[in-house]
Amino acid sequence: MSDLKEHLAERCQLVDAALNRFIPDAATRPTNLHQAMRHSVFAGGKRLRPILCLTAAEACGGAVNDAIPNACAVECLHTYSLIHDDLPCMDDDDMRRGVPTCHKVYGEAMALLAGDALQALAFELVTKTPMTTNHPAAVMVLELARTAGSLHLVGGQVADLEGEGKKLPLEDLRFIHEGKTAALLTTSVKLGAMSANASMEQLQALHDFGMATGLAFQIIDDILDVTQTSEKLGKSAGKDVASEKSTYPALMGLEASREEARRLTEVSHRALDIFGDASARLRQLSDYLLNRDY
Repeated sequence: MSDLKEHLAERCQLVDAALNRFIPDAATRPTNLHQAMRHSVFAGGKRLRPILCLTAAEACGGAVNDAIPNACAVECLHTYSLIHDDLPCMDDDDMRRGVPTCHKVYGEAMALLAGDALQALAFELVTKTPMTTNHPAAVMVLELARTAGSLHLVGGQVADLEGEGKKLPLEDLRFIHEGKTAALLTTSVKLGAMSANASMEQLQALHDFGMATGLAFQIIDDILDVTQTSEKLGKSAGKDVASEKSTYPALMGLEASREEARRLTEVSHRALDIFGDASARLRQLSDYLLNRDY
């Protein structure tokens, strides 16, 4: 585990340095916008999606440096979604990654625009990834666009909002989690693989890995929301209960939810069988996400 912690810290530094290069400096006009973007991007965060992107590239025999633009793209898209999720008209949260949310510092209008700008930057960064024979720029942009749109990220948020105050069936809850969480995590590993000229068989395996890992990740998130403090999580704990949202713990109970997360993690491991030893780090990351406490 100490080896993994060192690896995560090293990869975080690598991603942060690249993000610092890609995002306009805080002194660049319009300064308030770029300061707001940087506030949310560099507020902290574990950089799990970009790290998974880089790790998938390596599993497919690719170079980390070739995958860096795609890794930063998924982090920009993820941060945009957090900024918008935290707005008063959405989940209305005051804290994210241990600091005040973007709209609490810069106002709602600027937070909205900062999220818009980060989303646009995500697509720009994908085009900076060196092209491969199997995956030209259009294919990678399409992958990110489908994930960002009405069928996944935005659609999941809509279903989440519409489900507040209702006891949803598990099938509907799974739809929300697949859209809001699992889809972007899946795209993270697929974009990493695309930068390494992955085969269609490898992409399908990573799709299956990403969906299972993403669902397990969100179930653990739901568990932590009711078992950990705001200080530990870096965001407001108990928000799901306060918003009367359906969650896996609410519908299944804590122990059954943990068992489902463990089952999904085993599914994610089996999906990687075609990679052999090259998938060892991906398996390790999947286990880390299952066993995390914040």
